Amino acid sequence: MKLLLIEDEPKTGEYLRKGLTEAGYIVDLSSDGVDGLYQATSASYDLIILDVMLPQLNGWQVLTTLRASNIETPVIMLTARDQVEDRVKGLELGADDYIVKPFAFVELVARIKNTLRRKQPTPSKELALEIANLHLDLLKRRVTRAGDSITLTAKEFSLLELLMRRQGEVLSRSEIASIVWDMNFDSDTNVIDVAVKRLRGKVDKDYKPKLIHTIRGMGYMLDEQN
Repeated sequence: MKLLLIEDEPKTGEYLRKGLTEAGYIVDLSSDGVDGLYQATSASYDLIILDVMLPQLNGWQVLTTLRASNIETPVIMLTARDQVEDRVKGLELGADDYIVKPFAFVELVARIKNTLRRKQPTPSKELALEIANLHLDLLKRRVTRAGDSITLTAKEFSLLELLMRRQGEVLSRSEIASIVWDMNFDSDTNVIDVAVKRLRGKVDKDYKPKLIHTIRGMGYMLDEQN
């Protein structure tokens, strides 16, 4: 497995590069956002470890550019601040996981393995999902509503896919967090609520029938009827 590590702190970068190499990974190291973005778009990687605070281009900008370029390489964000806003921002921009500094090296390795495991392709005969006038193309990863093209982030697409596959089922916040973000749900945060609100604003706000419903005290459900 080939990893790209984008970390501007020399000691941290070298420590992680050496440790991950000893763990069996091939690791390229970049020390700033511009070079990191260049490497990420010029070569093929199985996973990117991306620090938020970087010179020239920060981690948010690098991630945004990658996802806008349709590069879906899994990304684990490294952040020095354990703030809800930071976590929500990273996940909504398309990050697959985040880890707060300082962290134990074994935790990073575990998160890498878990993220790579989740990204392994699974055979599926389904090419698309459709409910009412909402259409989700699984191959082209495109979404349309009443014929209108709708742009979603990678996480929004995954969230919508989950809701559509489980049409008519009430999904709890903890279940959504576990499946879409592969993280334990923290009841003190509003990550899931923010994500659903943004998704609803794109696929439901200007269309009928309303499909995404809040089931008070339980979670969320996608269905044609409330």
